[in-house]
Amino acid sequence: QVQLVESGGGSVQSGGSLRLSCAASPYTVSNSCMGWFRQAPGKEREGVATAARDGRTSYQDSVKGRFTISRDNAQNTLYLQMNSLKPEDTAIYYCAARKLWLPVCSLSHGAYNYWGQGTQVTVSS
Repeated sequence: QVQLVESGGGSVQSGGSLRLSCAASPYTVSNSCMGWFRQAPGKEREGVATAARDGRTSYQDSVKGRFTISRDNAQNTLYLQMNSLKPEDTAIYYCAARKLWLPVCSLSHGAYNYWGQGTQVTVSS
């Protein structure tokens, strides 16, 4: 049973920073696509950032230049560094992993098989 456990959420003021972590077991974070998604109240879950097996990354347009996704293969952990946070970034953030390899990682939540329980990020103005 694959487990993804997120941590690092919290409350910050606009312009602040947070770093989310996702510890995976027994899944190997370098195995396939992994991503961060978020869901705000009353909205659909949306892709934020993905990291491919070859190191390529992709981002939703609204977070480009502010968020950075990375992996620590030795720690088997996925990260999301979030800078210059805005109130519209407020949401529950989820870590996700794909079971099978894809050449290009999708920002669509339907492409992912495993999900964490989520961590709340709240940005106040």
